[in-house]
Amino acid sequence: MKSKLNSEEAEIRTLLEERELQWLSSAACPSRGADKRRTPELPCPLRTAFQVDRDRILQSKAFRRLKYKTQVFLSPEGDHYRTRLTHTLEVAQISRTVARALGLNEDLTEAISLGHDLGHTPFGHAGERVLNRLLPEGFRHVQQSVRVVEKLENDGNGLNLTAAVIDGIALHSKGNGPLLSVAKSSLPKTLEGQVVRLSDIIAYVNHDLDDAIRAGLVREDDIPAEVKELFSGIETDRLRFWIADLIHSNIEGGGEKILLSDPADQAVVTLRDWLYRHVYRADEVHVEFEKADRILEELFHFFMKQPEEIVTHGGVLDGNEVVEICVADFLAGMTDRYALNLFRRLFLPTPWKVL
Repeated sequence: MKSKLNSEEAEIRTLLEERELQWLSSAACPSRGADKRRTPELPCPLRTAFQVDRDRILQSKAFRRLKYKTQVFLSPEGDHYRTRLTHTLEVAQISRTVARALGLNEDLTEAISLGHDLGHTPFGHAGERVLNRLLPEGFRHVQQSVRVVEKLENDGNGLNLTAAVIDGIALHSKGNGPLLSVAKSSLPKTLEGQVVRLSDIIAYVNHDLDDAIRAGLVREDDIPAEVKELFSGIETDRLRFWIADLIHSNIEGGGEKILLSDPADQAVVTLRDWLYRHVYRADEVHVEFEKADRILEELFHFFMKQPEEIVTHGGVLDGNEVVEICVADFLAGMTDRYALNLFRRLFLPTPWKVL
């Protein structure tokens, strides 16, 4: 490394790190000493390690593509339905609110929040199910998010993020099981990562319910009674209830886990399971996702037979990877609209133009 840090600029980062140490909880993950990366590099003179990670994620192509990836409703007509990008921003907002109240590192929680869904497929979990079925080793968006930041972004060089951010991304998923009774080894190593893990489900059960009510799939009165008892039914109150519970349940500190109280935990799991039955698997939603399944499956088989076409259409054919992985990387990186347009170009006839 030939370049040297300007001493005056480096003092800015040092000052930021010192301020962190003054107000962060003893359980927090400070930026100082956390800048170990897979590829060694000089620290930024103006920003802490986690601020650098946050900015790299924000400026990545994968992050920008989240704008056109499905959250729940496939290519909705209305402008106010959530996308994978707005979901990500809501997770970041909740995470930062909780982290600030608990004296945890806001920049670390924000970086993990912004990167946690970078590996999501087009068409939401429907796309994930298709690739999981077609790939011999299966497919999970969590591992793909890690693959995006470690390898696929930046022309195959990855973003070279810190270990704490990658750990938070890799262990943010909760599956369909309980939130509390999980092994410590399945949780992020930092409390900041654990905050993001719970902020993710708090965000999506609230905004998916909000979107489902807007779409007319369910009504406020349909919400399970045991959940409604805990809040008045207005979205802001639902959010405030769970955010406040997450803060109050952990504000004393000293624990190894970030937890919700038992009633709040049970309520969020009940609402999640109810959403699966009445929204995510509703006929109106499921029919469209079945169509999306067929689109991705046809694209998968097309590129498996003609892998050189990946490059023709803007993807990368990595000679060090098996073809299935190259195809999965290409498909998982697509937005909904790109996948739809590519399907039309490859499989639908173009009418002749008569001059």
